[in-house]
Amino acid sequence: MDTEKRSCSVFCEAFSKDTKLLPMDKYVDDAFYDIAYSWLDTIGGSNCLIVKNEQDMEVVRERNPVWHQSITSAGGKTIVLFPLEFKNELLGFIWAINFSDDKVSTIKEALELTTFIIASELYNDRMLEHFRYMSYTDSLTKLPNRFASTDRIAELIRREERFAAVSIDLNHFKNINDTLGLQAGNRVLIEIAKRWKALAESVHPGSSECITRLNGDEFLLIVWGYEDEEALRSAILRYADALADHLTIDGYDLYVTASFGYAEYPIDAASADAVISHANLAMNEIKKANSSDHILRFSPDILKNERTLEIEKIIRKALKHETIYFNLQPQFDMEHKLRGFEALARMKDQNGNFVSPGEFIPVAEKVGLIDKVDSMVFQKATAFFSKLLQQTGLDLTLSLNASVRHVMKKNFIDEIRNLLANNAIAPEQLELEITESILLDSADKALQCLNTLRDMGVKLAIDDFGTGYSSLSYLNKIPAHLLKIDKSFIDKINANESSKQYVAAMISMGHIMGFDVISEGVEEPEQLEALRSIGCDFIQGYIWGRPLSAEDAEKLVLSTL
Repeated sequence: MDTEKRSCSVFCEAFSKDTKLLPMDKYVDDAFYDIAYSWLDTIGGSNCLIVKNEQDMEVVRERNPVWHQSITSAGGKTIVLFPLEFKNELLGFIWAINFSDDKVSTIKEALELTTFIIASELYNDRMLEHFRYMSYTDSLTKLPNRFASTDRIAELIRREERFAAVSIDLNHFKNINDTLGLQAGNRVLIEIAKRWKALAESVHPGSSECITRLNGDEFLLIVWGYEDEEALRSAILRYADALADHLTIDGYDLYVTASFGYAEYPIDAASADAVISHANLAMNEIKKANSSDHILRFSPDILKNERTLEIEKIIRKALKHETIYFNLQPQFDMEHKLRGFEALARMKDQNGNFVSPGEFIPVAEKVGLIDKVDSMVFQKATAFFSKLLQQTGLDLTLSLNASVRHVMKKNFIDEIRNLLANNAIAPEQLELEITESILLDSADKALQCLNTLRDMGVKLAIDDFGTGYSSLSYLNKIPAHLLKIDKSFIDKINANESSKQYVAAMISMGHIMGFDVISEGVEEPEQLEALRSIGCDFIQGYIWGRPLSAEDAEKLVLSTL
């Protein structure tokens, strides 16, 4: 056993990287074929080297005295050396040394199968490693790619470690591609990747980093192991500073900058997807700002701004394809007799998901699209209501919400006239809901429009009464016939006696000024009874009717006949 251990040790020392072994036939000239048995039937047509007697050993001595000395000093007499080769690639060698002359054939037979198995496994391992490298490496820059960044983040989350995702986008990179061509743009990406990779791999106090390329000129930096916000920003700043020196591409000196947006886990986001998404939102925000500061941390306000943009896109698409629709919420008198309906704007996104009016109406107002939303609801609702009236002959009212922007348009009066004429609706069966804020700007123009509508016979209702700018002077000026008490007051009507008396005072004031009063958002029997007791005229709410589709509204009307 000691002799065998010694022989293996000596042989391994001799079988070093620089040792010139006695090779197989594809690597040597014909002079050595006499000591090699051809192994054409094995993997890749390779062959083995067999040193079976003293004559063969002498050839070994002549060609490789170091190896010969190592073997003979260990007492070796016969050697079988097989190449580990698969698909024409030499992976290594496997050998056996024997100390008796008669075992060489047995060793050869055993090693044939062993070599095949080992070579196959080595090849498979090498291929798997190659595939893994390709899967996790960006082919252009050789940086880790999106999959690598996902794995890194998953590992940090698994370890419950605080980290930051930094979304990076090169500024004006498209100009480089357009001016110098895609190949020049690729060289810019490669050079920047080299600088950033060197930074990530360098040893510096304060943090650990991994820079990855996601797509195009988009990169993701992952930073962990930092102590505080200052250390994190310092780490990010190093990557911004790495772009300070110009790049020379095709003889042109280029100065490239980048925008950096970052979010921390778990402070700013509770999942891998969210932390990357929030970092990207911050990056887009700082990029749009065109600020001298190119680094921005995510904040919830950015999310609100981004959602606003998303909702605006949905509204514009819905207007373009005329997919904004309406629901009808019934209104009743206090004896449960149907008064009419309020038409409510409704919208879905491109995936068919319902978008809350509490979300899209404020956005439509903010971006100046509310008048277009109004008009689409006006057209669709009046067309339906006209058919309903013709079918039933009932005296019902259709209430439409008119935004300040819509009412102040030059053609608003003409639009209402056309709606009435085209749909054969009597003016007194159309009611427009407005808010008191209409008089805050251009009061004279607004009053002129409202008085014209009154003269046409169209009814006016003051919506959300009590929530904004309510005053006797405003109410005296608006030629309305109906006050709508906001749901927020109805919700509290039974909270205490003062809340109930407050609503009672609003109803009394409305009656004194000649208005009918309708209460919105009535949901509970106790609320209904309280409103009856203080003289409310009409109610609207879930207790007697939720917003209905046109078909269900029609069924409701027909059920009253």
